[in-house]
Amino acid sequence: MTLTIAIDASTYSASVALLDGEAVLRERTVAMRDARHERLMPAVADVLGDVAVRDVDRVVCGAGPGSFTSLRIAASIAKGLAVAADKPLFAVSSLVLSIAGSQVASSDGRWLAVLDAMRGESFAQLIDVRASGDISEASQVRVLREAELAAFARTAGARVAGPGREVDVVPHARGVARLSSHPALRQPVDIASWEPDYGRLAEAQVRWEAAHGRSLSKQSP
Repeated sequence: MTLTIAIDASTYSASVALLDGEAVLRERTVAMRDARHERLMPAVADVLGDVAVRDVDRVVCGAGPGSFTSLRIAASIAKGLAVAADKPLFAVSSLVLSIAGSQVASSDGRWLAVLDAMRGESFAQLIDVRASGDISEASQVRVLREAELAAFARTAGARVAGPGREVDVVPHARGVARLSSHPALRQPVDIASWEPDYGRLAEAQVRWEAAHGRSLSKQSP
């Protein structure tokens, strides 16, 4: 079996899971918005317990989209673990993990997985759950306004799933246990160059560009 440490921090609630193949050995959920403490790394250490990092076969990280700061913290920890263990790092859509890590993955159907993108918008992606247990993306990630979600889901024949939605789900690292056949777990990412998919520019960059009237990425040296 494959021993996996999985991490997701696409929202302000992060999760960690230790998996043996498709079995969840241990898991934890912690808050990310804490001005005094960094909670994710201690949660990783707690979930690993007496398992040495070098004994892990792979590291899997939620790839976003979602909270810029939380994703960066999770990615940094995941990269550090992969380097320390000298094992591959894999990245999986956090929207997929919101479906795979919940009870809705127990029966076939189509879901519009959503996460808050701020500014009255949501990240949204169609996810198919098949009777065979396979879970796959049926669309690219879109940024939709709140008023567009219901119509888009209806047209696609999907139910809306997300924090505080018709079906209340959040991304969770344990979802990796249901993704044994997912393409993202067949090809590791390049640890040196990989970054999460933030889904949009950071709020700080948006404010800077609005204040200065130009793109931050196009500044002259």
